[in-house]
Amino acid sequence: MLLSSSIYFVFLAAVFLLYWPLQRWRAASLAVLLFANLFFYARWDLNYLALIPAAAFLDYCIGLGLGAAKSRLLRRGLVASSMVLNLGLLAAFKYMPFFLGAWGAATGAKPPEWHWVFPLGLSFYCFQSLTYTIDLYRRDGKPVRSLLAHMASVTFFPTTLSGPITRVLALAPQMEKTGRALSAEDGGRAFWRIGVGLLKKFLIADYLAENLVNRVFDTPGLYTGTETAVAVYAYAVQLYYDFSGYTDIAIGSALLLGLKLPENFNRPYLALNSSEFWRRWHISLSNWLRDYLYFSLPGLRSRRRWPTYVNLFVTMLLGGLWHGANWTFVVWGALHGAALAVHHGFRAARGNPPPGGWAARLGARLLTAHFVIFAWIFFRASSLDNALEVLGRLASMTVSFANVSLPVAVVMAVGIAAHFLPKKYTEWCSALYVRAPFYAQAAVLALVVLAIEYVAITGAAPFLYTQF
Repeated sequence: MLLSSSIYFVFLAAVFLLYWPLQRWRAASLAVLLFANLFFYARWDLNYLALIPAAAFLDYCIGLGLGAAKSRLLRRGLVASSMVLNLGLLAAFKYMPFFLGAWGAATGAKPPEWHWVFPLGLSFYCFQSLTYTIDLYRRDGKPVRSLLAHMASVTFFPTTLSGPITRVLALAPQMEKTGRALSAEDGGRAFWRIGVGLLKKFLIADYLAENLVNRVFDTPGLYTGTETAVAVYAYAVQLYYDFSGYTDIAIGSALLLGLKLPENFNRPYLALNSSEFWRRWHISLSNWLRDYLYFSLPGLRSRRRWPTYVNLFVTMLLGGLWHGANWTFVVWGALHGAALAVHHGFRAARGNPPPGGWAARLGARLLTAHFVIFAWIFFRASSLDNALEVLGRLASMTVSFANVSLPVAVVMAVGIAAHFLPKKYTEWCSALYVRAPFYAQAAVLALVVLAIEYVAITGAAPFLYTQF
């Protein structure tokens, strides 16, 4: 069930109409949410109905144990068991074919077949679930006593496919709170975010993918160097609007249920350096990698600098592998890990100099954006050979724009302009929509639907991050 499909909004409306009348009864409203979450998983594969509740229940029990245990050794054993459980799920149901293929390539033997790969990646579920047990191990909160609240939090359906990765200790208390009501302002903001997310997805991301990006990356040999370059830039625009569009719909969906999710994007292509880019792009994942992986690696307390650089590289390398079982993601993670290490080394050598003039800042932004866009080639490519073929076409220096249509150029221009638009203007538009009467809000949403129906003739395509 895609968050951009009509059936999803029928599902969301049904959950909304069941949830709010029962909100005064905490157990009943939580049961509605949990049932909705499990139904959402079951729409992808019925096996999830056995796998996810069992894993969530075990983590709930581990959390209670962490709350009661005093022994340091026992606490370590409990948090280790949670890590083995969740990372084992990822290894078994997502990465096993990759591991077996790598083993076969190294040994020359034919790798055994593995059929237990589910259509919905478990990456976001596992990372969200691990926030709970690791936070409890670090004594950053107390266990969630309600089994319903815990299971509804770790399986919350708007975050299931692509986040934002929300800490259970931040989401569960919101779910447990009774007597809540949906204000007109929150309702307006929810519809605004959903409408903006649909526009991003259908009118920009899917349009660029269908009319240029997919064609060039699928058969790069058929296109000139300049057409390939435009497609690479278009993919950077597509990926941002696809993923941020999903995030908008997820945040809006949660807000309709009175729940607030963290923001995930802040105009990332305006970053001055690689470190700032990761404070602007996929913020919930960046925070997770920093708080739960980077700070857990050895050597950070050493007076030497090199462990910091190694840990940055290892963190991003694993972060790349988290995105998918493909060597292209490993290369992408390695590129960003190396860039972060270089930036931290440069900053350590020169201190933290104040920002230069506008020309220096513009140059830094352009350099950072083009490095990110270059790395996206490996992120998008189906294989390393495909990535090298795209790079080969870029190096060919052949010139033609015959396959870049005017509508594609216009959509790219609109997407780039909207990304760089100052936040005060987008906030003003949002506030204007929220203050408008309900019939005006409904009319705007109707116009969004009509625009999508006119442009998006291919139907709802999967969000890019749902494969992770």
